[in-house]
Amino acid sequence: MASDQTRSAILAAAERLYADRGFGDVTLRDIVAEANVNLAAVNYHFGSKDELIAELFVTRSIQTNRERLNELKAAEEAGGGRAAIEDIMRALVGPTLRGCLGPDREGSTAARFMIRASIESVPPIRRIKNREVDHLRKFAAAMRRAMPGRDDTEMYWGLHFALAMAHHTIREKERLLRLSEGKCDLDDVRAIIDRVVTVSVMALTMNDVPSKPAMRPVVVHGRLTRQDL
Repeated sequence: MASDQTRSAILAAAERLYADRGFGDVTLRDIVAEANVNLAAVNYHFGSKDELIAELFVTRSIQTNRERLNELKAAEEAGGGRAAIEDIMRALVGPTLRGCLGPDREGSTAARFMIRASIESVPPIRRIKNREVDHLRKFAAAMRRAMPGRDDTEMYWGLHFALAMAHHTIREKERLLRLSEGKCDLDDVRAIIDRVVTVSVMALTMNDVPSKPAMRPVVVHGRLTRQDL
C-alpha cells in the first residue's frame, strides 16, 4: 500500500472506531487491525494516539470553520461591510449544527466522530480548542461592527454562550427528546438554528429594550396596605 493510501486508511479506520466506541476504548492495535496496516505505520505517520486524534479533529474542524467564515463573509458583503448580528450568529452556529444533526447527517462517520469529540473531553482535543481561536476573533470583530459601542466583554460572552448552546444541543439531544417526550424535533435543524440564534441575539440586545418603570404601590391614607405590597 502506498504511503498516502496507508495514511488515509489509518485515518478512516480511526475515525470509524472512535465514532463507534469513543476515544478511551480504542487502542492503536484496534486501529491497525481495522486499517489492515502494521503498528509501525501509525508511528511513522502520526507518532502517537494523541497525534492521530488531533489530526482527525483538526481536519474536521477546518471544514466547519471554513464554512463558518464563508457564511460570515457572505453576510458582511451583503450588508455592505457590516452584517446583522442575527446573520453573524447564524454563521457561527449553523455549520456546527447542520454538520451533526438531522437524519441526513448524524448517522455519518464524520458527524458521529465530532459528536464524540464534543462529549468526551480528551487532552489533544482540549488543547486544540483552547489554542485555535483565530477564526472566532473574526466573529468577535464582525460583532463589534454590527453593534458599535457595545462592551467587548459582552461580545465575548455572547459568542461563548452561542457556541455553548449549539454544542450542548448536540451532546444532549437524546435527553431533550426524552424530557420533551418527542415534542422537541431534533430533525428540524433549521428550526434549532433559529432558536439558538434568537436566544443569542436576545442576550446581546436585551439592554437595548427600554425597561418598563416599576409599578409604584398606591398609598392609602398615608400608609401602605397589604394589598399594595
